[in-house]
Amino acid sequence: MEEVQKNIEAIIFAAESPIKVDELLVYLNKQTETLFTPEEIEGVIFVIKEKYNNDLFPFELGEVGGGYQFLTKADYHHAVSAFLNRNTVKRLTTAALESLAIIAYKQPVTKHVIETIRGVNADYTVQKLVEKELIEIAGRSEEPGKPLLYKTTQQFLDYFGINSLDDLPKLKEFEELQNQIGEKENIENNHQSVDVAQQN
Repeated sequence: MEEVQKNIEAIIFAAESPIKVDELLVYLNKQTETLFTPEEIEGVIFVIKEKYNNDLFPFELGEVGGGYQFLTKADYHHAVSAFLNRNTVKRLTTAALESLAIIAYKQPVTKHVIETIRGVNADYTVQKLVEKELIEIAGRSEEPGKPLLYKTTQQFLDYFGINSLDDLPKLKEFEELQNQIGEKENIENNHQSVDVAQQN
């Protein structure tokens, strides 16, 4: 099993994109006489994760985009970014982020829906998101004219470092945060009113 572990480590290390358990399973079962189960592969991956979850290593085995990939630990992001003389994540414009958020939470969705919510034309933004492979065409709507539907891609998951769409923050969490911020502001305003009244 130690040799299997080394092979899995090497494959994940050399891969340009996250490696899924199913991919490892198909490869290993073709290469050896012993047939592995998904549970056995996941067990080996757990051992690898524990191995690199150590201060001796500046990287770790992360679960992202439905698979596994070696990632630089957060403590070293700045050093790596500075050395490469670029940001590790290319920033999206505010317009792109807003459109992407709408697609992520309402997918599959038409461009008309995006434009209705944002209040501006979304042709350029949607085109750029498609070019960056963060979204893709998901078919056509049954609405008049049968407009194109858009959804997020695997690249979207990789870009934001999440394993699945279930990892996206729930809209309820944003509402609760807004309420808390509003309550805090009200409290501060009340304190200011009291201070003014005391001064008078």
